[in-house]
Amino acid sequence: MSKNNDTNQEEMKNSPADSSEDIQTQSAKGFLGWVERMGNKLPHPFWMFVWICIFIVVISGITSYLGVSAIDPGKGETVTARNLISGDGLRWFLENVVTNFAHFAPFGLVLVMLMGVSIAEQSGLLAVALRNIAFAVPKQIVMPVIFIIGACGNIGSDAGIVIVPPIAALIFSKMGLHPIAGLVAGYAGATAGFTANFFIAGTDVMLAGISTQVASGINGGIEVSATANWYFMIASTFMLGIGGAFIVRRFTIPRCNAFAGGGMIDEAELEQNKGMTDDERIGLRHAGISLLLYVILIAILVVPAWGPLRDPETGGIVPSPFLRGLVPILFFFFAIPGYYYGKATGTIVKSNDILKHMEFGMKGLSGYIVLMLIVAQFIELFSWSNLDKIVSIYGAEFLQSTGLTGPVLFTVFMIIVAILNIFLGSGSAKWAIFAPIFVPMLAQLNYSPAFVQLMYRVGDSITNCVTPLYVYFPLLLGWIHKYDKRVGIGTVVSLLLPYAAILFIMWVLLLFLWYGLNLPIGVGEGIYLN
Repeated sequence: MSKNNDTNQEEMKNSPADSSEDIQTQSAKGFLGWVERMGNKLPHPFWMFVWICIFIVVISGITSYLGVSAIDPGKGETVTARNLISGDGLRWFLENVVTNFAHFAPFGLVLVMLMGVSIAEQSGLLAVALRNIAFAVPKQIVMPVIFIIGACGNIGSDAGIVIVPPIAALIFSKMGLHPIAGLVAGYAGATAGFTANFFIAGTDVMLAGISTQVASGINGGIEVSATANWYFMIASTFMLGIGGAFIVRRFTIPRCNAFAGGGMIDEAELEQNKGMTDDERIGLRHAGISLLLYVILIAILVVPAWGPLRDPETGGIVPSPFLRGLVPILFFFFAIPGYYYGKATGTIVKSNDILKHMEFGMKGLSGYIVLMLIVAQFIELFSWSNLDKIVSIYGAEFLQSTGLTGPVLFTVFMIIVAILNIFLGSGSAKWAIFAPIFVPMLAQLNYSPAFVQLMYRVGDSITNCVTPLYVYFPLLLGWIHKYDKRVGIGTVVSLLLPYAAILFIMWVLLLFLWYGLNLPIGVGEGIYLN
């Protein structure tokens, strides 16, 4: 896997330089150029939150001086703005800066989850598993399966984005189709479908942590688990596979036939990716056996009525220590098979290699950790000042007065998130902005925090594929330029637009169906609070 990663990184470094003239020409004109220029003008999310915090502090002083208040319709209590500029506000802030950060729920959850995933990823297990699934499926269903694998690839953070597109290109070539069509399809599945999955991934953990932090003040405290959107995301994965396959056949393949390099099939690379070494076969067998035994152990602890991971008082699973302890359970779900695969293939020789793999996963989180320092302060400042409750109460009253309390509201909310996602890539940063406002606001209308989080995830995911500001977009350009160097940013985005538009419509319709039938959206989670 390290060899593949080195190759991909080298392509990412070289491809923009090779095609810099094309990129500059394309980005200087039209809507795409405007999007890129506007996005580049935005400061780093850290500084955005710094200015937002300053804004909250100033507004808290003004609203407190004016005596702004609201009546909580649930409790009948008057909620009054509190002044952060006052002595009480200053003392509270200085005494709680470290606590706000250290006790920030998403912080520890994400670190623990990704340490386990890193063992599976750096040992090579995830890459081999994704690769073999892609090559093993029948030709008739290869297109939806590529989309599904791309979406599920977010188990390993961004592994799906790096692994799936080049494999899809090779498969398309072998089928007599243009490899660029495979690259576009694989990239669209891994980016537009980034939040969907058959399994619980880091995205579930990260967003649920922020949601729980925000929802802690609603009705005595609401906990949003990592499985809160699981049922809907499983259905979404199938939907993305079906919709993605349709778009590939209807739009992508016909347009890619005009590009150069259609007959370029690297048979050696195809066979190298398709086959497995003896060590890899043994490693997969050991990983599979160890994973099966681990799943059986967890089932013994959960399924029986006497299971120690059930709720000790009610005997139920929702809520239970099993759901509250899902992150450490998932840590071992990835770490154990990753370890046995690494031992068999030689990527783990001694015990310290496990630590190196875990440390490697943490290196990529340094920016996230720094960002969470200021995000934690923002959420707590907003909460202590009572501005979150006041905005929520008045916002809910406004929504009720306009009639935007159902599907129209949901659609508008998801469109706003999707548009902002073009400019601000960090999903956790955007949710940290939206959650303190919309979770309490829609709770006033009886919508659960888990459902608000679900709507956010749809909007946040769908436009990943079309923004030139996405971190992996230069990598896609590099892959495409291997076949046709004339293809610029505008052409690539135009190939990806049908995925964003059509899949968004399908996703919204799926959500409306779920809403109309009032189906559970996750384990123990529904659309409404009660």
